[in-house]
Amino acid sequence: MSEPEAITVLEALHSTPARRYLKADPIPDDVLRAILDAAIRGPSGGNSQAWAWVVVTDPEVKLAIAEWYREGWERAYGSRRETILSSEDGQGLGKRNFLSAEHLANHLEEAPVWVFPVLLGAAKSQSPRLGSSIYGAVQQLMLAARAYGIGATLTSLYAGHEDDVKQLLGIPEDALTMALIPLGYPAQGRWAEPKRRPVEEVVHVGRWGNLWPGA
Repeated sequence: MSEPEAITVLEALHSTPARRYLKADPIPDDVLRAILDAAIRGPSGGNSQAWAWVVVTDPEVKLAIAEWYREGWERAYGSRRETILSSEDGQGLGKRNFLSAEHLANHLEEAPVWVFPVLLGAAKSQSPRLGSSIYGAVQQLMLAARAYGIGATLTSLYAGHEDDVKQLLGIPEDALTMALIPLGYPAQGRWAEPKRRPVEEVVHVGRWGNLWPGA
């Protein structure tokens, strides 16, 4: 098994951006297992572990889902391509992020491994906090991938075809896929700190409106 990079937790947290330019090179099974084993150590509400993780590598299956994904991309972003690319809004998607997301949409099936995190019995849930029982584990998956030099991103633009995806993958009807995470060795870009608004703009101390000192 390829050895993971020896980095601290904080270094990983500050250097794991979405990686959307991915090579088609295969990921060794032992590395993939290590990444998934790290994911399932993540938080689970009540330690219920009412989850499953579907690993997809079949080219035909990926191509079918990628077409549904591209429908979602076009509705959400592709139809506004020129507007987004000409926008000066620094808090919006931005040109660079748009182009990387567009590349992923156009090449999604080339990522060698996809992982679908699935919550069992969640299909009819109306809880806005539903993801709290799995997204922490999803982040652990992505951080573990980072340690092995494997890029990842969390996306859900296929969700307009949720029932089709579940049928294609044999997922129980009462379950819900919570994301699609393509994994692959990066083809370009770097492990850099994601750009975010500073703590002083988004953290309220004690009550809303009392921003962290320095704002």
